Order: sequence, then C-alpha cells, then structure tokens
Amino acid sequence: MKRRLFFLLFILCGLVAQATDVDSLLALMTHREKVRLVIGGGWSSLFSGFNIPFCGKQRVPGAAGVTHAVGRLGIPSVVMADGPAGVRIKPLQKTDGKKREAYATAFPVGCCLASSWDTALLEEVGAAIGDEAAAYGIDIILSPGMNLMRSPLCGRNYEYYSEDPLLSGKLAAATVRGIQSVGIGACVKHFACNNQETGRMHNDSRVDSVTLFSLYLRPFEIAIRESDPWTVMSSYNMLNGERTQESRWLLTEVLRRRWHYRGVVMTDWTFRRHTRRQIAAGNDLMMPGDLLQRRQLRRAFLGAENGENMLDTCARRVLQMVRKTRSAQGLQATGKPHLEEHARLARRAAAESFVLLHNEGGALPFSPEARVALFGASSYDLVAGGTGSGHVNAAYKTNLSDALPHCVGALLQAEYRRWAQDNTHRNKAAGFGFMQKFLGRGALKEMPLKREWITEALDSADIALITIGRQAGEGRDRQPADFELTREERDMLQQVSQEARMRGIKTVVVLNVSGAIETASWRHLADAVLLIWCPGQEGGCAAVDVLTGVVNPSGRLTMTWPERLEDLPSTRIFGDERVTLYAERDSVGYRAFRDGRRRPAYAFGHGLSYSAFREEILADGRIAVTNTGERPGRHVVMWWEDGILTGFAKTRLLAPGECQVLGHEQAAVAVGKEAEIVGERVVVDAAPVAVNEGADQ
Repeated sequence: MKRRLFFLLFILCGLVAQATDVDSLLALMTHREKVRLVIGGGWSSLFSGFNIPFCGKQRVPGAAGVTHAVGRLGIPSVVMADGPAGVRIKPLQKTDGKKREAYATAFPVGCCLASSWDTALLEEVGAAIGDEAAAYGIDIILSPGMNLMRSPLCGRNYEYYSEDPLLSGKLAAATVRGIQSVGIGACVKHFACNNQETGRMHNDSRVDSVTLFSLYLRPFEIAIRESDPWTVMSSYNMLNGERTQESRWLLTEVLRRRWHYRGVVMTDWTFRRHTRRQIAAGNDLMMPGDLLQRRQLRRAFLGAENGENMLDTCARRVLQMVRKTRSAQGLQATGKPHLEEHARLARRAAAESFVLLHNEGGALPFSPEARVALFGASSYDLVAGGTGSGHVNAAYKTNLSDALPHCVGALLQAEYRRWAQDNTHRNKAAGFGFMQKFLGRGALKEMPLKREWITEALDSADIALITIGRQAGEGRDRQPADFELTREERDMLQQVSQEARMRGIKTVVVLNVSGAIETASWRHLADAVLLIWCPGQEGGCAAVDVLTGVVNPSGRLTMTWPERLEDLPSTRIFGDERVTLYAERDSVGYRAFRDGRRRPAYAFGHGLSYSAFREEILADGRIAVTNTGERPGRHVVMWWEDGILTGFAKTRLLAPGECQVLGHEQAAVAVGKEAEIVGERVVVDAAPVAVNEGADQ
C-alpha cells in the first residue's frame, strides 16, 4: 500500500509542476532533501533483521544498501543488493507477518561462467538474477565485478571474468544487458584498478597511462559503451596517488566526458572519505552513507560557490535512476523467485562452462553405469561459491557424492561424512558462525587417508575420482601456499593413483577451485583433469553431466594457469599493503608468455572436447567451423593479432559433420558456395593458436 501511495505522489508532484520531468521534481526539493537523496541510508540496511542495535527495519533486510525516500514528494527508497553469483539478502525474511527462508539461486561464479565464452549465456543468467531481485523487491544488483585478473592470488578473482580486457568487457556487457532487460539496474565495479584485496581500503595502484588505458580501463569502457549500466561503483583504492573516489580525472574526464557515461556513480561501501571532494570528482551517491556525512555535506555546500549546482547535478542523476526502478513504478515484490526454472539454467550454465584440461587416452567420458570410488573432501561437500558479498543462500547444493549414481566404498564414504561432521568449526566464514547463511562457509580441509580405506573402495571400482577444493572470499587475498597442493592432497593423489593403476583403473581429478592452482608437478598422476571452478548449487549434477558425456565440455580458460607463480611478473610485486607498482606493464596473463621463454601449465584459451573441430579461414576473415568428431559439441573461435586477442565467438551445438561460419561480432551465417577458403587448421587440443595472416578484421 505504501509503495502504491509513493508512486501516486511521485506522479502527482510532476503534475503540480506542470511537467513530469526530473528537473521539475528537483525544483520542488529542499536543500536538506537533496542532501539526503545523495547520501545512502547507512549500514543499518545491510544488518537489518540481525538483531544488531541501531539497525532497525528495512524493506528488504540484509540488502546491501538503500537510498533515502523523500516522502513529501513521493520519491521512494531504492534497494540495492549484492549479487555476483545470485541475489544476497538476509536468509530469513518476513512476509505478511510470517518469517520464512529467503532462498535465491546460486549460479556459477563469474570466472566459471566466463569460461563458457558465451555472451548469450551470461545475458541469460543476468536476466535470471534480475528476475530474482525483482521478486524480492530489489531495484539494483551490485554486479558485475569486472576487474582484471592481474595475479592468480587476488582473492576476488572468482567474481571476475578474465585477464584479458576485451573478453572481460564483452562478458560484463552481456551480464549488464541481461540484468537490465527485466527492469533491474546493474552496477559495474570496482572502478578502477582494484586488483587485490590486501589493503584494498587504502592501497595505491601505480599504473602508467598506456597500461592503464589498454588493460585496466578498457573492460569498463566496453561495458559502458555496449550495455549502458545504470550505475558504476568507484573503488576503495587509490590510483597514482589519488583516491579513485576523489579523482575528477577518472570519474569525470574519462568516464563522463571521454566515454559519455550518463548514469549514476556511487562509492563502494566505505567509511567516510571527504564527501565534498567525492562529489566534486563525479560521485553522485555516497554509500552506504551516514548522518555525519549529511551534516558535513550541508555545511560544505550551503555557503560554497557553485555548491548548490554540484548538489543538483548529483540529485538529478539519482532521480533519473529512481524513475527507472520498479519501486518508482509501484511494482510489487512477489517474494517467490522462479527457483526451479533457474536451477535448470544454473546446471546448464555450469556444464557449458567447465574446462576439460587433460584427457589422456579418452579417460573421459566414463559410463553412467561406472562404479566410482570418490576421494577428496570436496567430493562430499562441494565448494559452490565464494564467501562474503558473493555468497548466496541457496535452498540446496548437489555434491558429487549425491549426483554420481554408483559410488562404491562404504567405509571410505562413512569416514568422509564423519570428517565433515567433526570439522564444521573449520567451515565458518570469517569467524561469524551465526551468519554462515549470510556470509557463507569455508571449504573443508582435506582428510588424511588410510590405505585400507583406499583399497576397500578401489577393489570394487571402475573409476577413481579425486576432487580438490579451494575457496576464496571478499576482503582477503590468497596466499602462495594456497596455489600449491597441501601435503594431504599430494599424499591422496599419489596413493590413489598408484593403487588405481595397479588395478588398471583410470584416475580422474576434478578441480573445484576458485582460482588457478599448481598442476605441473602432479598432473601425470591423473588420466583426466576436469576444472569445474565454483559451479553453484547444481555443480555436482553439472559435473556428472560432463563426466558421463551427457554434455560435451566446451569451456576454455579465461586466465593463464602458470607452472609456478614466479612465472608471472605480477607475483613479485603483488600484495603490498600500501603501494602496488604495476611494473610488469602489459605483461599480464598470456601477454607475459609471448616471448616464448616460459610455458604455462595451461594456456589462456585452453580447453578440450570429446569431439574435434576444423577451422577454415575465409577470405573475408570469418571462420567456418566443422565438427569432424563423432559427438555433438560446441567450439570457441578466437581472432588474434600480434599475440593479442581481438575477437571471439562460440558456435551453437554442432552435430557431427555440421558447419557454422562465425565472425567477430558473434553473428552466425550460412556457409555459401562462393566462400573462398584461404587457410585451414584442425583443432583437437583446442589451445589458442594465432589465426593465419589475413584472418583478422
């Protein structure tokens, strides 16, 4: 009822002013109301409903933040929520006076979805996340995160898309288009150079101009030009000695004047900075906001030259954003997201994104009837996503132990379940045990194995399957030790592989990880390696779909997996608390390997299939892809120039013998008889190969 009244008043105030435009509404606002509009509603929104003092009640408890309503003029509050892998709000919501569990779909994390190289898929997932946001009364989703993966140790790489700016920008633009297609605003973040979590509130990123524009700003430019996000979030960190939130050069000269951005710029959720400098730089909305900021701003602008004009500029942009929201349109939240439909999408999206890294002698796929001995704590407790703002309260998750129909080794399974039960204290995120459903919980530490458990399981098995798990979260970076296998993991791989080979059994390793890990020292122990990342709530079922050949893997790496961390120049200068020198310049990811002096463990763009594909380069630069294998499958095409990715596209599902022609714009056309073929390459190992001369557009 209140929302409907707000909507009617919103329209009425425009009629009184003889117009319905934002300027007419702005003219009716007092100075105090404008200040409240551009300063967020405070931390109380995030912690409302958690029985924390002074947090009060909010429309959507646990939402990340809100804007202030102006009741006199019928301007509603706007609700924002985290959502890089699905909507995050307080797990227990109150509807019609009754408390009930508020579930959302836990989709695969960003680095997983990106591995699909499928912009249409990311757009579809974005629309589903937007649909669930609408169901819970949320107006803006604080996603996508799209900072470059400068180092494998960045703790939030799982939220991001790639080490390549073109790929990151295109995939982020697709996500934004999807979210906004259902009337929910998106927020691209964190602008800019927030490439580590260590010291993220004050770290100074020192980047030269050429590298800054060619690598770290380019994804944002692509996303802004191709998807027009409602909001952009300025980051916590400093850039070349100046806070990004106080940089007029970054937020006004580059973002607004050079790229012609017209939406709202909001600050990341920070403690107070210098509010007037933030607004002068180009921020429109200070989040999460507090009373002291409002007082500071009123004092700063009341007597300042041009102060009211600056405030009007911010308030105008915020009002333009408010007018587009579902709250302003009086649309009701149902509280009933389409969970079953979206779970099916989550399963399909995950399977399309998994990367087959290694497959010796056709170890995969194995028969759905195969008896599987299942090792590794993450086989029984899947790492579905990250912790912190990337966590989602899903109704369930499917583990590999749940999804595989024929698991053997009753003693082994019982020991793993006991281990999980006895080690729940290790499963708490950041120590907040009472908020596990809100913040997520860490991955289980690996269990030491006894030989009798291994032999009991393998004696009746056809396949030995080992899962290695890693989890990351907001606010902390990975340590170098997290890149390496633990002693327990190495012992497990060696013991299981040795016992399996004595019995003539294939060993399959599943990597349920949030980022790159070391593989060069142990992959010879595995007959196949499947990378499933953190695959969301349907991860176990999706993994089994690929392991058994129901889905032919078509994912490709969007980040380089080095043999050693030291092989990436950024490693030597990563993680300083105060200052980060981007001294490697453009030698990030695959660019660091262009000189050929080092080889990665797995290259950017690497990914195998159960089929084979032939690429024929046409005279106009397009590429005709033919499935020359025996299984239906999809294939990713990449265009390269001077060792740099310049374009990509992904085929539809091609039947054996079927052909599809792809161009830079991912537009498929029929193969014409007049097409002139100027080059050919047969792709089996599917690692990126430079296209023949003349193939680039």
